[in-house]
Amino acid sequence: MKPNIVFLDAFSLGGADLSSITKLGNYTEYQTSTPADVVERCQNADIVITNKVPISAEAMDALPCLKLICVAATGMNNIDLPAAAERGIIVRNAVGYSTETVAETTIGDAIALLRQVAYYDNYVKSGEYAASPRWINFDRKLYSLNGKNWGIIGLGNIGRRVAHLAEAFNCSVAYHSTSGVAREEKYEQKSLSELLSWADILSIHCPLSEKTRGLIGAEELQQMKPTAILINVARGGIVDEAALADALNNGIIAGAGIDTYSIEPMKADNPLLALKDPYKLIASPHNAWAATEAIDNLVGCIADNIKSWFIEAGLNCSVIGNSAKSSEQISNSHSSLSR
Repeated sequence: MKPNIVFLDAFSLGGADLSSITKLGNYTEYQTSTPADVVERCQNADIVITNKVPISAEAMDALPCLKLICVAATGMNNIDLPAAAERGIIVRNAVGYSTETVAETTIGDAIALLRQVAYYDNYVKSGEYAASPRWINFDRKLYSLNGKNWGIIGLGNIGRRVAHLAEAFNCSVAYHSTSGVAREEKYEQKSLSELLSWADILSIHCPLSEKTRGLIGAEELQQMKPTAILINVARGGIVDEAALADALNNGIIAGAGIDTYSIEPMKADNPLLALKDPYKLIASPHNAWAATEAIDNLVGCIADNIKSWFIEAGLNCSVIGNSAKSSEQISNSHSSLSR
């Protein structure tokens, strides 16, 4: 029998072709779901796919058929991983599908802030340039990325790719490890305090955890250069948004590029929406990862994670044909038991 597959928030994949997933079982999708919907919608599900919808221990207890949770993302902080492990429920995420696109966004935000792209774009489109007697405008100073100190918090797949791209702009690169794991890297490892005071651009690429929640607050921002730029394309809870707004308003740092927020969608009263100078902030709605190519990669990761589970569970694999991969080949899948 084919397994029952439920996708709780399919909107998060932007209307991508999901046929590689739907053919693997009796498939049901919901564009959006709330935590209160999980038990009812997944009552008969063997496999649940979720991007951001939380799945708690209580929900797992009420889902007797649940065997596999596929997270349609890398971060798994929306899943109670210890509870899944205790109940023998496998949890797999997707790794590496958006490395290039998130790294590109990171570099793009840095250049946009250094070159005041948003300000000068508005200057031209508003008609001010056409009304000016001058052929050039120097209202806001422009800076080059070349030769800057680039600090990275979290040297995983994305952080390392950002480091490579920054080197192409002749930047000096150093990093801080939030996990505390010592590895041999080509880049200098610094304490957080050292990195904050050294960096001209500081980008965040670490997971959200108890160690990293609130990692960058008022005290940390005070240690940065007044000319520095902060970029967060990781998780919103890592940066204190009120402290960041205060730092931007008071010249403690020069600018920020933010793609993730502590509450998503962000609230209307978020202090980042009321900056004295809005051009100090480049903001995007958690879509740094969402290039079409990355979404296609993500769909493939989810399908492969389901296929590898079929093999591990000893199920009839006729539905997946000759494209089934062994568990050793699925490098982007992780069991909750190993996290």
